[in-house]
Amino acid sequence: MPELRRGARRSKRLGDLQAANQEENIVASAQNRPRGRGRGRGNAAAVAKGPTRPTAAGRGRGIRLIDLDPEPPWQGEPAFNRVEGVADKEIAIEGGSGNKVMGVEEEPGSTPVPDRVQVGNSPMYKTERKLGKGGFGQVYVGRRVSGGTERTGPDAIEVAIKFEHRNSKGCSYGPPYEWQVYNTLNGCYGVPWVHYKGSQGDFYILVMDMLGPSLWDVWNSLGQSMSPNMVACIAVEAISIFEKLHMKGFVHGDVKPENFLLGLPGSADEKKLYLIDLGLASRWKDASSGQHVEYDQRPDIFRGTVRYASVHAHLGRTGSRRDDLESLAYTLIFLIKGRLPWQGYQGDNKSFLVCKKKMTTSPELMCCFCPTPFKQFLEAVTNMKFDEEPNYSKLISFFESLIEPCTSLRPIRIDGALKVGQKRGRLLINLEEDEQPKKKLRLGSPATQWISVYNARRPMKQRYHYNVADSRLCQHVEKGNEDGLYISCVASAANLWALIMDAGTGFTSQVYELSAVFLHKDWIMEQWEKNYYISCIAGAANGSSLVVMSKGTPYTQQSYKVSESFPFKWISKKWKEGFHVTSMTSAGSRWGVVMSRNSGYSEQVVEVDFVYPSEGIHRRWESGYRITSMAATTDQSAFVLSIPRRKLMMDEAQETLRTSAFPSSHVKAKWSRNLYIASMCHGPTVC
Repeated sequence: MPELRRGARRSKRLGDLQAANQEENIVASAQNRPRGRGRGRGNAAAVAKGPTRPTAAGRGRGIRLIDLDPEPPWQGEPAFNRVEGVADKEIAIEGGSGNKVMGVEEEPGSTPVPDRVQVGNSPMYKTERKLGKGGFGQVYVGRRVSGGTERTGPDAIEVAIKFEHRNSKGCSYGPPYEWQVYNTLNGCYGVPWVHYKGSQGDFYILVMDMLGPSLWDVWNSLGQSMSPNMVACIAVEAISIFEKLHMKGFVHGDVKPENFLLGLPGSADEKKLYLIDLGLASRWKDASSGQHVEYDQRPDIFRGTVRYASVHAHLGRTGSRRDDLESLAYTLIFLIKGRLPWQGYQGDNKSFLVCKKKMTTSPELMCCFCPTPFKQFLEAVTNMKFDEEPNYSKLISFFESLIEPCTSLRPIRIDGALKVGQKRGRLLINLEEDEQPKKKLRLGSPATQWISVYNARRPMKQRYHYNVADSRLCQHVEKGNEDGLYISCVASAANLWALIMDAGTGFTSQVYELSAVFLHKDWIMEQWEKNYYISCIAGAANGSSLVVMSKGTPYTQQSYKVSESFPFKWISKKWKEGFHVTSMTSAGSRWGVVMSRNSGYSEQVVEVDFVYPSEGIHRRWESGYRITSMAATTDQSAFVLSIPRRKLMMDEAQETLRTSAFPSSHVKAKWSRNLYIASMCHGPTVC
């Protein structure tokens, strides 16, 4: 009979383990399993990921705490993915660090901008008053020293001059990234002209058209509310600007009222809308191949402005056209209502709370007291797929009924929108053809369900137990062991256990412990000393855990971490050290993640969402990944997907199932197709 041990010991340092905002990272190897006191160190690791392409870097600004101020952009780590400490090879428990949002960037050494500017073939300009400062430099008025007859254009008397210091982030290797974007987009409809660029002294300099007030300024001047007619004009013109921008292969990445400006007051373009600040723009279409960029998710990266960012941006997903349009929807609702439901959140977990609120607020509630077109627009853009091409004409058509028919009375010119939909007969036909019901990607009734994963295997014996109380766990395990079965997967719901046992694990011996302590450190280390490795774990809502450790695994070294937030940065760091996630669970709001060396995986990625991330998982499947671990708290679901080093012909198919009750009625049907439960968890979904 296989060896069986149970433990019921309590940790001698229970208080340490349960301290708020603390976690543990424990490492053991077959060659050198530490014992005794540990030596901690701070986290100095760079942001890392599994084997994927690097992404463009950028900069961000800190958050203003006054809610009525314009919201500045971030680029960096979301608050709900912060690192709380990383331990050394032995044992360490450290306090957590705060939200690592990058602050407003000061000019290095407070270097004054030049009094006079001349770059490239530009005329000489005198630097005058400061117009503003953002995350990507500072903007001043430049007045021609001599000559100049126009109000706009290269011969303008006054221009806007943007300075970015050579030592600022993003300029380490030459001119700022924004220059590359302008090389492609200069002259694009709705994007202001850059007439000259170059370097002078310590600064990179752009000379651009002077523009008028931002929509933020206009909104404030109108008593912090705009008429439906005005916001509808903004909507259709902004959509047409995005259509032209997207045709060039870029997405803006930071859509908000402050980044829409009107033309210069008193000029012919004073009612024309412009889109500015391309510092966070990125390509949705590969410049060489013309193909859509590949889907990816980096939960440790956030780019944009929290108030208006898309949910996908919060979750660190690769930017695409849908994100600009979702941010536009929030911008429009803000302009007409004067407030968004998630305004007012503060503190370290602001990004987490805002993202969750965006996910859970229905379009009906979001757009209450707004004309119907705004709800239609929000529903359309929040249900777009990653690589879906927007139907710009249809989106514009939502707002046509709200627009003043008399051109001269319109507060915003809609020249671009008229060009998009000028052939109304053709437009109506296109709309009818497109009137197919779409599956809602993230809308629906919130639910908590069993999520189970099935892998194709050669025929084998498998057994499941669910709703198992602590007192009955032992008899199920002992009976399975007598029949030659070992535990392959464990999960929990309502403080009861689910247990999967099968004959295909390859284990030679197994021990387990039920403990009131979440991932009981002392017991785990004791088993490491005996050459057992963690093979599966489960945590319950009451904070208890079930840890199963086995012999016969391929692992040569293990490390695990307990954290109050999903520890993606720690996972990234361990990926670089040759570890891969092999088990994962949660208890209440706490996460437990086990990583092992010699796991048999060549690549690994993580999908994190507030509900089951259906689209992301399907895209990963298409790239050859398979779900190998998953866990969920009441707020979030996390899925680890891996590519094995050796591809097995019989282990390629994978299916998932979501059920309100344990899927006992479905398992036998799966078995008949040689699909066996590989992992499961109980977590948030929509149905």
